Amino acid sequence: MKKVVLSGGGTAGHVTPNIALIPELEALGYEIHYIGSYDGIEKSLIADYHVIYHGISSGKLRRYFDFKNFTDPFRVLKGFFEANKLIKSIHPDVVFSKGGFVTVPVVIAAKINRIPAIIHESDITPGLANKLCFPFSQKVCCTFPETISFLPKGKALLTGTPIRKELFQGDKISAIALCHFLSTKPTLMIIGGSLGAGIINRAVRGILPQLLERYQIIHLCGNGNLDESLNNINGYMQFEYCKEELKDLFSLTDIVVSRAGANALCELLSLKKPSLLIPLSAKKSRGDQILNAHSFQNQGFSMVIEEESLTNDFLLDSINQLFDNKQLYLNKMNQCSNTDSTKMIINLLTAY
Repeated sequence: MKKVVLSGGGTAGHVTPNIALIPELEALGYEIHYIGSYDGIEKSLIADYHVIYHGISSGKLRRYFDFKNFTDPFRVLKGFFEANKLIKSIHPDVVFSKGGFVTVPVVIAAKINRIPAIIHESDITPGLANKLCFPFSQKVCCTFPETISFLPKGKALLTGTPIRKELFQGDKISAIALCHFLSTKPTLMIIGGSLGAGIINRAVRGILPQLLERYQIIHLCGNGNLDESLNNINGYMQFEYCKEELKDLFSLTDIVVSRAGANALCELLSLKKPSLLIPLSAKKSRGDQILNAHSFQNQGFSMVIEEESLTNDFLLDSINQLFDNKQLYLNKMNQCSNTDSTKMIINLLTAY
């Protein structure tokens, strides 16, 4: 039986493309192992699948001052020895890494043990973890054509991002029953990302009465960000994070307000959901979401509000403008020829 190791962690965006590959790999008879951190979000997301999960020590390699910079290198070193032991023990045919700092020791260990490693970069510009993995990888897959120029020559492949098939199998009736919504009123979904987005949550709740005059609202507000005082408001349903229900909620959704993580954008494009993107500020990130968002805006799939420009009134006006012009965005999305990313990556993995 062939074996594969999947790796990725830190955020849901580093996990969900791996999840999209699992059914295909199972159908091909692979024994699937997942290497993530001891207790990161990846562990809970993978728990629902028939995958052997292995936790390793993980630390973050920061490019700014933090007292954890003095301790995390030791966690990274420990993680390397644990990853190396696991790779030797499992002896997979291939490793697929989706990114996040937990993957660095996994990819290096694969190289040392002569196991081919394929890595995937979702954003336009590569993150530090993936950059560190470039020399140890066989191939580097990417989502955006703009990314090719940032990748090692001879290794770069434009594949797109694998999308979970179940997202296309949603049922509107189930979503209406779950949320106690009407079938006749448009639905707005707010996505703050797996870690939540406080600034978006506050802005949405600040204009909730005005929004509810026109829309029903599904609010994915992130871990620990529920507002219990809003629990019994008709037409408003909040969740920390959704798994099985997400496909149904998407099927009911007309327009979306979202962060601009690359995996989320690929899902919105595949599902044909016009979106208002509020990328994470460059003050809080390396600016990758800003580039992702403007790429989608330039292609006619989305509107963009910079986080620094976000006000309650601006958000309300932008949401209404998006809804009023949603057919224009749908037309652009329908003109886009989507690549079967899952099939391309599965073909890469099965070649080893």
